[in-house]
Amino acid sequence: MVDINYANAYTEVLEILKYIPKEDYNKIPKNKIELYETYSNKNYNFIYNPDKTLDEQNVSKIAKGVIAILYRDYWANESQREFIIKKQNYDRMKIEELKREKYDPNKIFSNKDDTSDNIKVDINKDNYLLNKEDIKWYKKFFKFIIKIFKK
Repeated sequence: MVDINYANAYTEVLEILKYIPKEDYNKIPKNKIELYETYSNKNYNFIYNPDKTLDEQNVSKIAKGVIAILYRDYWANESQREFIIKKQNYDRMKIEELKREKYDPNKIFSNKDDTSDNIKVDINKDNYLLNKEDIKWYKKFFKFIIKIFKK
């Protein structure tokens, strides 16, 4: 079962392909066309106007992507294909760079406040952060003794 968004996109693509030249249509493998027909949404009604752009007709991003792939794989000449592939690789690399920068473990942990010297104490249902230096010496000693007996 195909997601409804993809099914609608395949319907849009099939409608758009009706308006391309026959020699370009014949460059697309028959199994691809059959795949689009099999998984298209038969209940979705899309009317394509070749006088308007894809954006003006609210063509889905998925359908635009499918058409872009068809262009890259079957209609573009060699230099256009190389340029498109380089551009796609560059875009993927930039996205990966941004992800690495955003989720870099060294950066995440270095920016974290040093809370190891803070102890959370619940007083009157309010949370207060106290430094270890603010705790009285006898309380520290008492905790130390309790720790020894727990072992």
